Amino acid sequence: MFSSIIWLLLGLALVVFGADYLVEGASSVARRFGLSEFVIGLTIVGMGTSAPEMVVSFIGAIQGNADISVGNVVGSNIFNTLLILGITGILLPVAITPDNRKKDIPVNIVVTLLLIVLGFKHTLLGIGTDGLTRIDGAVLVALFGLYMWQSFARGKEEPEEQPQEEAKPIKLYWAILMIVGGLAGLIWGGNLFVDSATEIAHYLGVSDKFIAITILAGGTSLPELATCVAAAAKKKGQLALGNIIGSNLFNILLILGGSALIHPLSFEDISFVDMGVLLLSALVIWSSCFVGKKNTLDRLDGVFLVLIWLGYMAYLILNL
Repeated sequence: MFSSIIWLLLGLALVVFGADYLVEGASSVARRFGLSEFVIGLTIVGMGTSAPEMVVSFIGAIQGNADISVGNVVGSNIFNTLLILGITGILLPVAITPDNRKKDIPVNIVVTLLLIVLGFKHTLLGIGTDGLTRIDGAVLVALFGLYMWQSFARGKEEPEEQPQEEAKPIKLYWAILMIVGGLAGLIWGGNLFVDSATEIAHYLGVSDKFIAITILAGGTSLPELATCVAAAAKKKGQLALGNIIGSNLFNILLILGGSALIHPLSFEDISFVDMGVLLLSALVIWSSCFVGKKNTLDRLDGVFLVLIWLGYMAYLILNL
């Protein structure tokens, strides 16, 4: 048990530092192409900070452990929106642009609804079986490619959104080394993290779903938390919002889609409460466009998001 905890912490450290180097290197390369702040958050930073979830879920799928893959993504998206974006909103009210309101936030809601329909298609529609098949996975991955293409195209069309203050540029060769080193840390750390977390869960007699939706989800979402808190401190709310929406879309479309291509995923241990909280978290961002300080996720919204997360954690603990 003690050794498993040591390996868990070591794996988590490698995942977090690996993600940090990956984000730094990838962001440096992206800025060379003149992408806007929000699109950098949505694509490069969002994908980079979601790399831990990708490693954990892909390894879970390869090992045939669907609870790890599905629970990790559902838990991470809930953690991202309710706790991380909630904390960010408390620290710095986040402005929501017309493009966010008309495109990005609705896409996040639609993709979440699509996941619910595909995951519970037998329960809801009476067809197939509940879970994600390889065909479902292919659909999700194709949608991810389409959305990323559209996002990069839009980013190139909006150079005026580029931040005025930029850190000292990183040399290209060093940025590439950071990307490669970050990926290595993520892969190695992800293996250690999944194996040790599963051992601890089994030792304590709790389900894979619970460990995935709490410890794994929270641990692999630490890069998003660090990125958003840093963005709030630097008054870069668009980067933080882009990071969360990008991470959530990346998690559902590419990570779950890719995991389903590797091995069909069962939703047997995922409840409608879990998916309902996931959908609610996406709807709360959308409601910020119309309630209170319109087009702003303000401190009251942030407190509301954190309270929902605390309630959900209490529900999980009471239903162990």
